[in-house]
Amino acid sequence: MLKDHAKLMYAVAAAEEIVGRKKLQKIIYIAKKVSFPFQERFQFHFYGPYSEELTLRVEELCNMGFLHEQKEKTGGYFQYRYSLTESGKEFLSSNQVVIPCLEDCLIDMNSQNARFLELVSTVLYFDNLSRAEVSEKVFTLKSKQHYTEEEIESAYQYIEELKQKAKLQ
Repeated sequence: MLKDHAKLMYAVAAAEEIVGRKKLQKIIYIAKKVSFPFQERFQFHFYGPYSEELTLRVEELCNMGFLHEQKEKTGGYFQYRYSLTESGKEFLSSNQVVIPCLEDCLIDMNSQNARFLELVSTVLYFDNLSRAEVSEKVFTLKSKQHYTEEEIESAYQYIEELKQKAKLQ
């Protein structure tokens, strides 16, 4: 049971801190799609791929005292910061989770903004479609984000970079 929890804790530890629930969802989804062993199931939602399983797992880790969730008011909304607690660090150190190359990819993804990660995760969600069809989906489903063709191309390039980093095992 805790194997998947430990992978999530490892991801948060590698990133040191992840700011935003949406960003956490996108990072785990993208990591899963570029070959890392995350098991959560995702469906397409308002902000792109979303996993209720991941939301519940984060909640469980917070309740167990392994993950710290800090809620802060930013402008007109609340934002959440996630980091590992001391108990979480101790648990991880005694449960040897090793996922080669994941740390570099997570640090890189965590340095991106949530808007770009939303685009990358949306492109990956529709990876069974042609580029033209993916662009059409993005322009239709994400019209309020006003993504450009250049941003979509950047998302494809970024996905390839992450896949290369993931292969360095």
